[in-house]
Amino acid sequence: MHFGSLVAALGSFLWSRGAGGRWLVRMEDLDTPRTVPGAAEEILRALEIHALQWDEPVWWQSRRTEAYAEALAGLRKGGWVYACGCSRRQIAALGLRGEFGFRYPGSCRNRALPWSARRAIRLSSNGPITSFEDAVRGPQSQRVAEAVGDFVLRRADGLHAYQLAVVVDDAAQGVDMVVRGADLLGSTPRQILLQRRLGLPTPGYAHLPLALTKAGVKLSKQSHAAPLNLRQPGTNLTAALRFLGQRPPSELATESPATVLDWALAHWSPSAVPGADLTIDDSPDPGQRDLRPDSTIA
Repeated sequence: MHFGSLVAALGSFLWSRGAGGRWLVRMEDLDTPRTVPGAAEEILRALEIHALQWDEPVWWQSRRTEAYAEALAGLRKGGWVYACGCSRRQIAALGLRGEFGFRYPGSCRNRALPWSARRAIRLSSNGPITSFEDAVRGPQSQRVAEAVGDFVLRRADGLHAYQLAVVVDDAAQGVDMVVRGADLLGSTPRQILLQRRLGLPTPGYAHLPLALTKAGVKLSKQSHAAPLNLRQPGTNLTAALRFLGQRPPSELATESPATVLDWALAHWSPSAVPGADLTIDDSPDPGQRDLRPDSTIA
């Protein structure tokens, strides 16, 4: 677990517990070919070391494929989805740009291709602008058809897509507030559109600021983010609190994780969470680097 992951975990923990709710942990391990053995268990261990204890058993999306298949069948019955035979290369050749890369214009929407294990299944995205109020970032709106086009719910390799799984799981677990990193802000309109197609309730949303390197890149495995020093959980937690706009006293860094979280819950202020991403000192040694935000990225 790196610092950006801790920020998201801590922010969602405080938001839910501060409101008297449950804090739920879900392993989004649908992409089984890319799943690293033991990585999920390491994340859970890191959460426990930081005293971030979940309130219900962990859900593993790789074990819920039947629920996703059932939701997909319902969408098919309602005429909201269709089989697609287009490759990524063919989509790129169309040259249609959206907000997040190449946009799929629905080329196969009216072709009535038979469903098969080798064809992707897409949701028809035609419809009005999708708008919502983010608790951190404010009013948001997106016309999904223009931003991404008809998006995939089941891949051509048979694996269900994140967009479908997260919507089905949020409803099944009774989630009424989704707190996560701002890298998923652009996905939210798709999820709201899908909720409406499935007749499911739409929860509230709060997208937390991302931790960026000095080069402006999000901390992640892909950017080779250094792992947290698990021998200093109090230091990690107080740094994450400062990143989230809270003001813990400096001496709190030497206290136990439970003590830090007690202080955090007693002083939690959602309105202080920054509405923009922040850069941090991304020195390679997690035990030495300063994890405090040092500038705001507009």
